[in-house]
Amino acid sequence: MASFKYDNVYLNDGFTIAGPYEVKGKLSNFDMSSDDMYFGEKTFEKAEVKMQVKAIDSLMARNYLNDNQVDCLIGGDLSNQITTSSVTAAKYRIPFLGVYAACASFNEALILGANLIKLDFKNIVCVTSSHNLNSEKQFRYPVEYGAPKKECTTFTATGSVAALVSNKESKVKIESATIGKVVDYGIKDANNMGAVMAPAAFQVLFDHLNEMKRSGTYYDLIMTGDLGEIGEELFKKLCQRQGIKFNKYFDAGTQIYKSEQDTKAGASGPIALPLVLFSKILPENKYKKILIIATGSLHSPALVNQKNSIPSIAQAVSLEVLQ
Repeated sequence: MASFKYDNVYLNDGFTIAGPYEVKGKLSNFDMSSDDMYFGEKTFEKAEVKMQVKAIDSLMARNYLNDNQVDCLIGGDLSNQITTSSVTAAKYRIPFLGVYAACASFNEALILGANLIKLDFKNIVCVTSSHNLNSEKQFRYPVEYGAPKKECTTFTATGSVAALVSNKESKVKIESATIGKVVDYGIKDANNMGAVMAPAAFQVLFDHLNEMKRSGTYYDLIMTGDLGEIGEELFKKLCQRQGIKFNKYFDAGTQIYKSEQDTKAGASGPIALPLVLFSKILPENKYKKILIIATGSLHSPALVNQKNSIPSIAQAVSLEVLQ
């Protein structure tokens, strides 16, 4: 059984940073934004580190925390060997756990953080980020090449989110979580990550509902991570086949950009789900029971170039809004 229930674990706060393309989209409640993809730095890599550092510093300052009061920093990103999070962590005197689950990294960090709180840790900071031009350069082609994109391709969102998990009561409780299984349906097209990840999202939802003995309608909202328009439809079809019904469902990747921005199938990246969660879902205060399912495509350029199929993962976290 890969599901856990929590008694006194809370999501206290989240600090959001968005890039220039995200600011022009559907969301607006960002804590900070920039109209410069370089964020005042000389490289995209340094820009992504700067976003993470600013998100962490701002979160800690807002909650009156210093390095000695944070028991663990947990972070992950898309850059080679999570170098962004590792370079960021070197700027703090805080124990660090680096995680990689591609675009599911934020939920993986939340699950690890919540379990550390169960072990009597007090304050955990979880951080993630993604940068469109870093990801394009690593996983596809640098934008300078002008490579054409398929309609099923998603657009990596630029931004960072740092979140505080602790045993201090707040309006958002981390109620339970389910660790996902790696799923491989034999799909080899790295341009269609929605199709790659939808089966993993379905698998962790199926396991979560079975292990927690719940129906899909237990939740006021179920939100997947970054399946985009294609993956969102595939996920719904997989759920329909098993008779899983929702009160409300959508994918975070469809909630960030406007149609005229030409982002093909929508947003992707580990930042997509937490950006929508903290900038839209929690501020609206419409939903009391929320299941967030972060999704990740576990591929590398070498795996794709060797024509291998692409495995995927999804991690599920149940939130209860108490106020």
